[in-house]
Amino acid sequence: MARNQLDALFKPRSVAVIGASERPGSIGATLMANLQGAGFRGPVYAVNPHHKQIAGQSAYPDVASLPEVPDLAVVCTPAAAVPGIIDALGARGAGAAVVISAGFREACAGGVDLQRAVRETAARHRLRLVGPNALGVLVPGSGLNASFAHRMPAPGRLAFVAQSGTILTAIIDWAAPRGIGFSHLLSLGDMADVSFGDVLDHLAGDPATRGILLYIEAIRDARRFMSAARAAARMKPIIVVKAGRYPAGARAVASHTGVLAGTDAVYEAAFRRAGILRVGGLTELFDAAEVLAVAKPPRGDRLLILSNGGGLAALAADELTEQGGRLAALPEATITALDAVLPATWSRANPVDIVGDAPGSRYTNALKILADVPASDGLLVLHCPTALSSPDDAAAAVVAQPPRRAGPLLLTSWLGEASVRDARAALARHQIPSYDTPEQAVRAFMYLVRYRESQQLLMETPPSLPEDHQPDTARVRALIDGIDADGWAQRGGWLTEVESKQVLAAYGIPAVPTRLAETPAAAAALAAEIGGPVALKVLSPDLLHKQAAGAVALDLQGPAAVFERAEAMAARLAATRPEARMLGFSVQPMVRRPGAFELIVGVADDPQFGPVLLAGHGGTRVEAIDDTALGLPPLNLRLAHELLARTRIHRVLKGCAGEPPVNLDAVALVLVRLSQLVCDVAEVRELDINPLLADAYGVIALDARIRIDPVAGNATDPGERLAIRPYPKELEETITLGDGRRLLLRPIRPEDEPALQTAVTKLTPEEVRLRFFVPMRTLDHIAAARFTQLDYDREMALVLTDPGIPGRTQIYGVVNLSAEPGGESAEYAVLVRHDMAGMGLGILLMRRIIDYAKSRGIREIVGDVLRENRTMLKLCKVLGFTTERDPDDLEIVKVRLRLDAQ
Repeated sequence: MARNQLDALFKPRSVAVIGASERPGSIGATLMANLQGAGFRGPVYAVNPHHKQIAGQSAYPDVASLPEVPDLAVVCTPAAAVPGIIDALGARGAGAAVVISAGFREACAGGVDLQRAVRETAARHRLRLVGPNALGVLVPGSGLNASFAHRMPAPGRLAFVAQSGTILTAIIDWAAPRGIGFSHLLSLGDMADVSFGDVLDHLAGDPATRGILLYIEAIRDARRFMSAARAAARMKPIIVVKAGRYPAGARAVASHTGVLAGTDAVYEAAFRRAGILRVGGLTELFDAAEVLAVAKPPRGDRLLILSNGGGLAALAADELTEQGGRLAALPEATITALDAVLPATWSRANPVDIVGDAPGSRYTNALKILADVPASDGLLVLHCPTALSSPDDAAAAVVAQPPRRAGPLLLTSWLGEASVRDARAALARHQIPSYDTPEQAVRAFMYLVRYRESQQLLMETPPSLPEDHQPDTARVRALIDGIDADGWAQRGGWLTEVESKQVLAAYGIPAVPTRLAETPAAAAALAAEIGGPVALKVLSPDLLHKQAAGAVALDLQGPAAVFERAEAMAARLAATRPEARMLGFSVQPMVRRPGAFELIVGVADDPQFGPVLLAGHGGTRVEAIDDTALGLPPLNLRLAHELLARTRIHRVLKGCAGEPPVNLDAVALVLVRLSQLVCDVAEVRELDINPLLADAYGVIALDARIRIDPVAGNATDPGERLAIRPYPKELEETITLGDGRRLLLRPIRPEDEPALQTAVTKLTPEEVRLRFFVPMRTLDHIAAARFTQLDYDREMALVLTDPGIPGRTQIYGVVNLSAEPGGESAEYAVLVRHDMAGMGLGILLMRRIIDYAKSRGIREIVGDVLRENRTMLKLCKVLGFTTERDPDDLEIVKVRLRLDAQ
């Protein structure tokens, strides 16, 4: 659905209340009072068949009787009536509806069918639906209060979106005395239609919204959410509280919204990948909201602290260190300047302690000097009440500071309660963030620091892969297809260790050679053939922890020892685990890597987000050590390194106590190749490599197991189950030029950023102006990253390049297609190097991107072309584009190609 379809929800010209009431205290009466009393300038219609008048105005018996089509309807009738009401609204052409009514999915099994009927009816009419079980929508700037909230918040620059209505009313109440306002507030309820992804798309493009706050219990459409969140987080900060972190909370979420909350660690990985900042609870959310409402993220993590008490300053400094921030250093010139205005007993360092008797003038003098410290990113002003220092005068000194565009971010904490109430109010009136404790203020500062760091990390250019390895997917598929249904039933979906290592080999993951023996005698024969110490393991789909079951023997010397141990293992298994199915033994040479670390890497399948990659400290005690990190595929080398860096063992892997560092590039490459495996082979549901030995010389997998879902192989798109659409390899195509040269046409990759920047430098100044509309010499990192780091679910860019490793080959041409959320319309851009002109590459690129747009269901392609760019206008005419002048800029021609008419 297009983003502007939510305009009917957030910018309605008229509103109808279906189920309006005269009964005091009812939801229908509260809705009417809120809509009439908040300043909404459009008509509000009451619908109730039992009343002629409601709230002093005419009431209508049904939707069909309304004098005009309402943009927005708010429905608060019994649940059973809602499907019919939505059908009537859709038939009249209403744009959106908020269903306040409860009694759907969250209530009982029958409610699931009722909710499905409501959703399907709304979809048939292309009507956007919020709820059911929602509190409503509030847009303070336009006076819209289509909710049963207890008060109308002030207008502001923050948006708040929650599944829970009670959380929404709590933040409204909290914000009022602090002078914090909102651009939008929305309770999503059960999310039968409109979800977090839809709202994030709308708010990302809303100029009135500076930052977005989310309260999430569960995500229904992971890919939709990830696409919207990744796009929005690049434009403005998003801060989230996620409920259901622990089993009890997850059960409460399920009973509340009718959906499982999923694994919390997976949500953490998803938020991190999207660039969203997660906080632990409502207190932290409120702290972040206070600074987010009035400030932009600081440049770095260096904080100045100004206080009238050493104890307060020490608490703030400790919290800063705990949170990973730094105290800004005071230059000598600053210390000299402070010496001139402060008592001789001041601290002469950061934190700047100006002593307990500090009057307002001392704060003023210190603030003027500290505001000019160049190597600082934030300034925290603290005050503790004393008989010798006025909190009001100190607050007045802060308020009187002239606003600065480039100075450090200003935060305050006036400790106490009764004696500092007026001072806090004064700070709030002037939109200066104020916190009850120094620790809260420091955490708020670090929230914004972490947000900026996450954005910088996500925009980093990933390194190219060390080699152009092509996985043997056909080999893996032949192995899976070679096992019939009875075989899979016998195995419980598990490949043997030997087969699992064949899969690893097909994807270039080093593994110790492992062979299958069906009997003890066959195992002994393999040991003789290997000719050295071997490891022997029982193969059974029912033994997931073979070491604990006594099904592993190491360092066996010679065939006799192998035969004896194999027979003993079989006998022990028959006695202790008679239900375990035994498929034979695996035999492999012992691997000796002194000083190597045992790691674990693997894949799990999450019900909400699909495949998830795992890495961390491995070995037999992996669960007790509990040192792993998760990441969503697809991964590149940079993302793989970031995942590893979140484990505790990473600090040891980098080298310590004189030990050489592990080859972390080799470990990261294993994660990248596992990522490619789950993107290519939908049947892979679970995978463990434990241990993966890692040292300075590389990695090798000693043990591996893979669980397969053979039914998943029927999927037409193996990557469809991923929360982030993987690289669409199916679009790769070899192009032969007229002179016999062979180029590769393929989707762009993040690794292509340097090659794209080089390609732009090869354009003439005139070509640059015609393509980008402005003169420029180079494509900077931020712009190049936005062109290359695409969400393939919404954007596509095809490049013409030499065959080889992305990032190391030249780019000769590129065509980009950027679809609006929902994908009905997309904007194109095309670029061909001038030394490749006249070869038909421009029309080739355009035809391929048009074909791609059709395959994705895009209905039209649009673009802006400078009037003097006759070459492009001629190309558009050949391809069937229509043209019209831009009424706002006569130098621009708007071109449009309708695909649904072809």
